[in-house]
Amino acid sequence: MTVLVTGAAGFIGYHVAAALLARGESVLGLDNVNAYYDVKLKETRLERLRAAKNFAFVRADVADADALAASFAAHPAIDRIVHLAAQAGVRHSLKEPMAYVRSNVGGQVALLEAVRRQPKLRHFVYASSSSVYGGNAKLPFSVHDRTDSPLSLYAASKKEQELIAHAYAHIWRVPATGLRFFTVYGPWGRPDMAAYIFARRIVAGEPIPVFNNGDMRRDFTFIDDIVAGVLAALDRPPVDDGRHPPARLYNLGNSRSEPLTRYIDLIEKALGRKAAMEMLPLQPGDVTDTYADIEDSRRDLGFEPRVTIEEGIPRFVAWFRDYHKL
Repeated sequence: MTVLVTGAAGFIGYHVAAALLARGESVLGLDNVNAYYDVKLKETRLERLRAAKNFAFVRADVADADALAASFAAHPAIDRIVHLAAQAGVRHSLKEPMAYVRSNVGGQVALLEAVRRQPKLRHFVYASSSSVYGGNAKLPFSVHDRTDSPLSLYAASKKEQELIAHAYAHIWRVPATGLRFFTVYGPWGRPDMAAYIFARRIVAGEPIPVFNNGDMRRDFTFIDDIVAGVLAALDRPPVDDGRHPPARLYNLGNSRSEPLTRYIDLIEKALGRKAAMEMLPLQPGDVTDTYADIEDSRRDLGFEPRVTIEEGIPRFVAWFRDYHKL
């Protein structure tokens, strides 16, 4: 049988696909390889995945219903899906709102429309985000908290994905699990994410942007822990009891809320260089604190994050130096 991984050329998608291949799964990757960030980085990830004989790839947009239908027809063994394709970035959603509507909302509907027609489909796992918690003051964020006050269009689009999945689980009994990721970082990360931005600018001798004058905390989660959580969720589809929709939501985070200044300090130490900091106000759509309550994930998935930022940041910087030949 085959696992479809959408967004396979992306940061998390690449790592999830690689982990599935490593445990002997057949993987079909799907990605439109758009130019939101460096296409060379995406293509390099794909080259590494293509080295596995049980990996196939389709270059297509997840919102393209015809391409999805053709992919399922050509790969009838698909029985599980990890849907990670999305238009990412809170700040970018202020500039290109329609990209989020098409990719995140339209893509979720298009994929679930294809999924509900697949009799072999055992589980639909998809990426949500900690951003759905908006400006909730209660910490840590629990999956049982209200999430009806998003602070960005990105957050609203991820919440919409959760609602759409719930509707398909209710009407079509599609077993669906949504995973709210908390500030993922690590090797092969996206250039628009904090660790990459800070490392690149420090190396170039440029000031790094520090929003809210540095008064921010994040639940930084290393990519290996996220992948372990994704695979644990994939292997545990919700049971359909006939009374409730087979739909679940989980937080995947490190369950530690770390000061942004500590994160920067560790990047400086790993690079052996000090950063010049440009202190800036809080950006529209951003939040000051994130912190994951992972009790449900521990109980149901056996999820236990293991990598602290003291270990994870040097691992990211080592990859960054190697990739850029520094």
